[in-house]
Amino acid sequence: MPEVRLVGPNGEQVGIVSVQDALRLAQESDLDLVEVAPTARPPVAKLMDYGKFKYESAVKARESRKNQSNTIIKEIKLRPKIDPHDYETKKGHVVRFLKSGDKVKVTIMFRGREQSRPELGRRLLARLAQDVQDLGTVESQPKQDGRNMVMVIGPHKRRSDHKAEARAAAEDKSRREERSDA
Repeated sequence: MPEVRLVGPNGEQVGIVSVQDALRLAQESDLDLVEVAPTARPPVAKLMDYGKFKYESAVKARESRKNQSNTIIKEIKLRPKIDPHDYETKKGHVVRFLKSGDKVKVTIMFRGREQSRPELGRRLLARLAQDVQDLGTVESQPKQDGRNMVMVIGPHKRRSDHKAEARAAAEDKSRREERSDA
């Protein structure tokens, strides 16, 4: 490109200058000419220390990876004629998974003649969704898949939010303990 939009070392706009002038300014100020937005018209170049630029971009990349949360899907398997106590136990597992920020895949397994009564499975999944609606929402409605019926429930909060809350609670607890010791 014959011209670039030049940004000074302190972030000030120099304006549109020729590449030769920009290189000359970079040499005079003992800095590098770094192209920061190659797709812009004209491309944006900045006078800066290239080593510092590489370091800052690496730090930003590391920071964004740290804040990224990878979704974990936990699976719970039920039967259409589940005992009430067993249902409560399985529901407790779903609640625990949703509280920790994980998605839950609920699978109802049909055997033999149960396959002719899919409404039992739909009713059970609707009941479970109703019981945990304060912690999560149904992301995929119940679907019959051969001998199984599957539904996915996602948490209201993301996993990274849960980690931040847990970290804040731990810090708060340690502060209270320090006060009680003093």
